[in-house]
Amino acid sequence: MERELVLVLDFGGQYNQLIARRVRECNVYCEVQPCTMSLEEIKERNPKGIIFTGGPNSVYGDDSPRCPKEMFELGIPILGICYGSQLMAYMLGGSVKTAPVSEYGKTEVDVDTSSVLFENVSEKTICWMSHTDYIEQAPADFAVTAHTPVCPVAAMENAAKRLYAVQFHPEVMHTREGMKMLSNFVYKVCGCKGDWKIESFVETTIRQIREKVGNGRVLCALSGGVDSSVAAVLMSKAVGRQLTCVFVDHGLLRKNEGDEVEAVFGPGGSYDLNFVRVNAQQRFYEKLAGVSEPEKKRKIIGEEFIRVFEEEAKKIGAVDFLVQGTIYPDVIESGLGKSAVIKSHHNVGGLPDHVEFREIIEPLRLLFKDEVRKAGLELGIPEYLVYRQPFPGPGLGVRIVGEVTADKVRIVQDADAIYREELAKAGCDKGLGQYFAALTNMRSVGVMGDERTYDYAVALRAVITSDFMTAEAAEIPYAVLSKVMNRIINEVKGVNRVLYDLTSKPPGTIELE
Repeated sequence: MERELVLVLDFGGQYNQLIARRVRECNVYCEVQPCTMSLEEIKERNPKGIIFTGGPNSVYGDDSPRCPKEMFELGIPILGICYGSQLMAYMLGGSVKTAPVSEYGKTEVDVDTSSVLFENVSEKTICWMSHTDYIEQAPADFAVTAHTPVCPVAAMENAAKRLYAVQFHPEVMHTREGMKMLSNFVYKVCGCKGDWKIESFVETTIRQIREKVGNGRVLCALSGGVDSSVAAVLMSKAVGRQLTCVFVDHGLLRKNEGDEVEAVFGPGGSYDLNFVRVNAQQRFYEKLAGVSEPEKKRKIIGEEFIRVFEEEAKKIGAVDFLVQGTIYPDVIESGLGKSAVIKSHHNVGGLPDHVEFREIIEPLRLLFKDEVRKAGLELGIPEYLVYRQPFPGPGLGVRIVGEVTADKVRIVQDADAIYREELAKAGCDKGLGQYFAALTNMRSVGVMGDERTYDYAVALRAVITSDFMTAEAAEIPYAVLSKVMNRIINEVKGVNRVLYDLTSKPPGTIELE
């Protein structure tokens, strides 16, 4: 049976992979492709539907990305989002201009519920807007199906040709009924059956890895986090003892984490892997000495990671492939493709120019965090590993603001361990997307006993998120925060102040730096 496919054509929007994730939530396979994908390639792939993403450009700009006008005559359903909606209007005879009033954030939108796109959606619904241009007038053969007081064409459609467009972003969680809209497009407009499951991904990926690797030798960067653990087990299922997993303890892990990772994946552990632990703490501290700028720290940590792998590869002999647990949010936030760079990740944007491996394999590159966890369960990885707290590749290097030192690492490790322990005791960890303690670079005067102190402030972070592209600060009970504060100040030397970070994403990021 041929697999159903929906294509997302990327016009430079930050949320392009998030759109794909939402479609996959509907159990329909979805891929992101550049907006330059040719009509011939599209016809060959035979998608059930196409979605145009948002983007930072104005459609009337000389260098703005476009698509062939023939795209709209293929008979394939198309949904334009934000820039994609404006592009559809502009190319089909409508009018797009700079909006007299820009819209950004949660906005009440009036929708026509007789439209198949808005079936079972409230007549007034909250949507996420982010635009400075707007569709002033829809093309002649389009019906306007949504508006706001300042946006006359918040949605439009040509139902006969199955062309739909929305000015807002249905893919982000801030759009309350966005999933209904996307589901309506995928099922009612495109006619999809929804036959893609994570089991299909696991089975297909294992087969593809076997074909690619052949008899080659593979080196896997194993951190013990969710992503790298799932990647390692996926690779072991595919190539067995051809795989060597190297665990680099860079001294930037959570408290006792190095020993915990070795206990699980090392000799006597749960998996039949070639496991090598490299204790390189001092080496990383020396490289990071005097460095405060976040991007520079990420680059240093990423490059040193690769250097360690190169050294280990030489010890074990020729290695053909390097495996990394890169997932979709890593790719997007590192700015690969058209999207703007938010931050680099050591397993994506931080790679040095010269890598002594034939090829890098990123088996989870198509998945978001919740999909990675589903794949882990499908692979038989225990739940306590699958649902382990996310941890950034650069480790505590991005949870220590300013220069990284061994003493600062000790402070944040101890504070973080207390925070996680107390949240678990209170049952507050359930439902949280991510939570951790970070060390700010702020020092302030305090009083402990009869003595004056001048110590650091620790920032606590806890967010609720389903996709890690957007997030809201969690409402941790005050009594729990107060207990955490007391324990940190009393038990962690060098801290005299504890803060709670209320910032959402956007405008902030989930990590502190």
